[in-house]
Amino acid sequence: MTHDCSFLTELDLTGEASFGDSVRESHAADFGAEERGEGVTPDAVVWPESTADVSAVLAAANERRVPVTPYAAGTSLEGNAVPAHRGVSLDLSRMDGVLDVRPDDFQIDVEPGVYGTAVDEAVADRGLFFPPLPSSGDISTVGGMIANDASGMKTVKYGEVGDWVLELEAVLADGSVITAGSKAVKTSSGYNLADLLVGSEGTLGVVTRATLELAGRPEQIRGGRALFPSLDDATEAVFDAVRSGVDVATIELVDADSARMANDYTGTDLPDVPTVFLEFHADHGVEREIAFCETVFEAHGVQRFDVADDEAEMADLWQARKELAYAARVWDPDLSALHPGDVTVPISDYPEMVRFVKRLADERDLLVPCFGHAGDGNLHFSVLVDEDDDAQLAAAASVYEATVEKAIDLGGTATGEHGIGLGKREFLETEHGPESVEAMRRLKRAFDPRDTLNPGKMFPETAEGERVRADPADDAR
Repeated sequence: MTHDCSFLTELDLTGEASFGDSVRESHAADFGAEERGEGVTPDAVVWPESTADVSAVLAAANERRVPVTPYAAGTSLEGNAVPAHRGVSLDLSRMDGVLDVRPDDFQIDVEPGVYGTAVDEAVADRGLFFPPLPSSGDISTVGGMIANDASGMKTVKYGEVGDWVLELEAVLADGSVITAGSKAVKTSSGYNLADLLVGSEGTLGVVTRATLELAGRPEQIRGGRALFPSLDDATEAVFDAVRSGVDVATIELVDADSARMANDYTGTDLPDVPTVFLEFHADHGVEREIAFCETVFEAHGVQRFDVADDEAEMADLWQARKELAYAARVWDPDLSALHPGDVTVPISDYPEMVRFVKRLADERDLLVPCFGHAGDGNLHFSVLVDEDDDAQLAAAASVYEATVEKAIDLGGTATGEHGIGLGKREFLETEHGPESVEAMRRLKRAFDPRDTLNPGKMFPETAEGERVRADPADDAR
């Protein structure tokens, strides 16, 4: 249903609101939803430029029962930023300031619209960096990373984005402004609201300021790649390296299909064999750690182990991996990547998880490239199909569903970093159980009783167009 958003013109905003067709259509979908044709056009778009703007919009919208969906770069993959119930798309991209850098405390304060790479740029001259930055950091914002609890290639050593969030300022659905967390590196005071907001996908509050922890840039950074005769050898080598305690900052898997796609897209000459990409960080003794890793890999038949000597050479080695998500999407003009997955399992089950996906692909005669942040058990896969072939579409859906369910059966998760959004609502109860999901609903109702913030996301019943309210009859009054 459409919503009357004319009240936006009456608000005293520093930012602006728009009701234009082209602007609204540009906020109908995120990256993933656009590919799947799942866009929903909002009734209005607002660009707030301050916390006061966000507060004013939410208070007015909540009073009128108008949905508000946070939006920034639009690079999420599960429809997280799609305005499923129309209303207002709250575009935070103009709140993009670096507010303060405190190098003595290893901290930075930023607004939610700051791009990830801008954080590193702001502190590079202090010898600092933001370790959990996702590989999409140059096209995604800090607010989006916090909303999805994003992670990236260095998670195996440094953890997720949420692990580096100290304090948040956020606006709740009724327009009230809270501060969650602390600038101290630890606290035992009260409920941990900061951790609750991280990963909530904008359903509990809108982050308007974040204090992030930083780290000193390591003195020694070396990167390389290892080639293996089979995918089994590669995945077992990754597991063995992690189990053996190799101090590696990044350990990424690329299967042979992915290597071919990357070569075609980037013009690189990556061998069409299973490949593990590596990066080592240390202040001293990095060569010893590299040698340790090579020894572990030799036990799994590694055919080639190359380590770059400088940053330019490292960039060449890594180019194919960094461009892989795009490469899979444009590999064949007749095939679409309808089912991008990001399951994560305990590291000991990672080889079995990869074997399972490849076995399903072979059985159903589908192309399913596999790659991902192997060191933390994260597997990315794309099921490529001809959208005009009903049999392929059905087979692809079955592969995707079976893969997610297998990951959950192994003690893993349906999503390691992309979030639930629209795409994974059906797996929430399978993973957490009905009692835990009901506890999540209670939290949602407590924070947002009218379901103003990003309705239609996360909970299974919202797939049918319902909203999660404290009193379902309230909307009819």
